[in-house]
Amino acid sequence: MSDSLLKIQQLSHWFGRNRVLYDVNLDIARGQIVALVGPSGCGKSTLLRAIVGTHLPCQGDVHTAGRRVCGPGRDRGIVYQRYSLFPHLTAQENVAYGLLVDQSTLATRIFRRRQWRTLRQEHMQAAAEMLERMRLGEALKRYPPELSGGMCQRVAIAQALIMKPAVLLLDEPFGALDEATREELQRILLTLYAENIAAARAAAAPPHTVMIVTHEINEALFVSNRVVGLSQYWDWTEAGESSCPGATIVYDRAAPVFSPDDERDFMVFREQKNEILHAVFDPAYCQSRQAYIAATRRLKREETDA
Repeated sequence: MSDSLLKIQQLSHWFGRNRVLYDVNLDIARGQIVALVGPSGCGKSTLLRAIVGTHLPCQGDVHTAGRRVCGPGRDRGIVYQRYSLFPHLTAQENVAYGLLVDQSTLATRIFRRRQWRTLRQEHMQAAAEMLERMRLGEALKRYPPELSGGMCQRVAIAQALIMKPAVLLLDEPFGALDEATREELQRILLTLYAENIAAARAAAAPPHTVMIVTHEINEALFVSNRVVGLSQYWDWTEAGESSCPGATIVYDRAAPVFSPDDERDFMVFREQKNEILHAVFDPAYCQSRQAYIAATRRLKREETDA
């Protein structure tokens, strides 16, 4: 899982005089499940939109699989907290919709009916299999208004995964759900990571690379194998700035890895949670960015040597 898939280089963004992101650098390997945490308003969603390509950065670059992001593309899928499903389509039809748009045209559907019927059957079968993976096999023919919020969010995740994006982006996907439903969906992410592990053991490319934005540190540590902290609380005076030039990455560490059937034992990562609270969320702790970068590089060398 060592090959780089998503690379962010010297990314900065601002809206007029409001400087949001400053010199963000991040390298995500294929097969990693990365959780991005940070204080409210620090620019997490702005960074996600830069990766998606809907809001390109004012400065710097984003690359996926070596290609520069210049706008939205099929290689990046995203699921938001407020899912976007067509209310007049069943769960199965919603999941198959992306394949319909990607693999057919209006002319094909009108003038090549036999070819379209065959292709449509393939799309619907693929959608049914994806919904089965999301534990929604009994809800194939139900419409979004007939589903709970958690079920709709699983449909939205299936909708993204069926397009096989190189990178799946999740923007606070479980924030509006109750705790029990939230944990159920967290375990679906753990299933994706388990599939990556199985692929790596079979000497195959891991199929899922995920970045999840969350404000919940327990969730970040439970579902990911790496936690990245974005924060405006850092010593920007060392950069020669008279005011904060924007949030930057101040934390980047491996997280404990859980399997889908493991208990959520928060005591396992209590020490790391406190570390994140201090380094990322504490306004009184303004660490040296250069010292952080040096420490991170040293830690990565140690992990590589190990």
